[in-house]
Amino acid sequence: MKKLLKKRIIIPFLALVIFLTGTAFQNDFFEIAKQIEIFTTLYKEVNMNYVDDTNPAELMDTAIKSMLNDLDPYTQFYNEQDVEAEKIRRTGDYTGIGANVRTMKDKLVIIEPYKDYPADKAGLKAGDEIIKIGNTVIANYKDDAGDLLKGSSGSKVDVTYLRQGKEYTASITRSEVEIDAVPHFSMVDDKTGYIVLDKFNNKASSQTGYAVKDLKAQGAERIILDLRGNPGGLLLEAVKIVNLFVPKGQLVVSTKSKVKKFNRTYYTQSDPLDTEIPLVVLINGSSASASEIVSGALQDLDRAVIVGSRSFGKGLVQRPKPLTYGTQLKITISRYYTPSGRCIQALDYWNRDEKGNAVRIEKDKYNEFKTKNGRKVFDGGGVFPDEALAVTKNSAITKAIQYDFLIFDYATDYYYKHQQADVSNFELTNADFNDFKQYLKSNDFTFVTETEKALNKVMEKAAKEDLDDNIQNDYNALVTNLNNSKELAINENKDEILSLLTDEIVKRYVYREGLYDYYKGHNLEIKKATEILSKPSVYKDYLN
Repeated sequence: MKKLLKKRIIIPFLALVIFLTGTAFQNDFFEIAKQIEIFTTLYKEVNMNYVDDTNPAELMDTAIKSMLNDLDPYTQFYNEQDVEAEKIRRTGDYTGIGANVRTMKDKLVIIEPYKDYPADKAGLKAGDEIIKIGNTVIANYKDDAGDLLKGSSGSKVDVTYLRQGKEYTASITRSEVEIDAVPHFSMVDDKTGYIVLDKFNNKASSQTGYAVKDLKAQGAERIILDLRGNPGGLLLEAVKIVNLFVPKGQLVVSTKSKVKKFNRTYYTQSDPLDTEIPLVVLINGSSASASEIVSGALQDLDRAVIVGSRSFGKGLVQRPKPLTYGTQLKITISRYYTPSGRCIQALDYWNRDEKGNAVRIEKDKYNEFKTKNGRKVFDGGGVFPDEALAVTKNSAITKAIQYDFLIFDYATDYYYKHQQADVSNFELTNADFNDFKQYLKSNDFTFVTETEKALNKVMEKAAKEDLDDNIQNDYNALVTNLNNSKELAINENKDEILSLLTDEIVKRYVYREGLYDYYKGHNLEIKKATEILSKPSVYKDYLN
């Protein structure tokens, strides 16, 4: 009896000890248990005793998301609907109206209708604002109104939308939508192939490989791989794409984590398609994550020349963790490192400024690494191109203009004011640029610089010390000069702004497919890439 009692006590105790010593949070276990108990008690009391009715699900959702906000923007809680949306993102397939839609409080804005899909066939265009779906007014709908556009293939959905202030209705027949990872590939000239890789879903490597083989069959002796604007996706697909151009058994990326089992090294697993074909990769400030694994690895291995502007700088890896009731946690588990050993993470989410904002790693803290051929590369701020082009640099003021969707909105107005346009020779003029600047003013565009923020802090401290009256005139003069500098900043980034406006406007006439054709004759990055590839000695000089 005593032996049996000992077993019943000792075995569970040992199991608990093993559990505690074998987990990453062993040192915090009791603190975690304490905080969970406090939260559970508080949650119960609020729901039972608050003066008005509460929604327990909404309270919990807010609590979870507020907690995760203290980490990084990639660690996220997904409810059942979010989990389904993630599946769509990974596969690129869903059933709906076939359009990229932005959800706002009182409307859904069509960002881009996909050519020949239901929204396009029903006549919807970029900039249209859906205000009602069926009998549901978007402004009164509390959940994600975008879900109302989804449904079974062949079913119909009626929408009411605004276009240039006028109200219209349309009946849209939903269908299966397949979004390609490679939306375009073609020949730039008789020897140069051009491939656009738009996303890293589970079709990315197979479609890129198909494009390479097809272009080589057409006579391509060199390749341009366009990763501009590609936000990333599946890490394994990035490894497979690098594998198309480098030998089997080559290290592509490694990950390092607090939890040892998440430390991984990823090598190429297959025979490559072509290890010799000259390759240029295009990147910009919106090329992130898996895009940076591909461009960073090909740069480290001296397998491609990188052209454009510094990439976004996301060196973090996430993994989905299933939770109860069909929910999920996508959590940052590690940092990734390119073959040379560099991590290109640009923002530090763990040592924030006094306002709680992530800070960019200072340039003087970058570390130097070497490529396979001994070229210098650096960590800490995205992938730096071998050939940087000013027109793609993504300046702070341009980012602010894009953030307010003013380039998108101006393109909408331009399209309806210029129904007839020769897109094959389309080019914005100085008059158009001045018109856009006036458009910014009429839409009350404001841009607060870091200098202004610092200046405001000085005035706040001066007020506390009763010194503000003494320096008010100087402060006003500085503010005036800063506003003048903002005007100059817009002018200084004229080429970048006109390039972004051109892309958005051309899409309105000929869709995204037509934009890629337009690029081949007009885009500066593609022209530069073609120039580099057409001169073997110049191409080799970049890599040596």
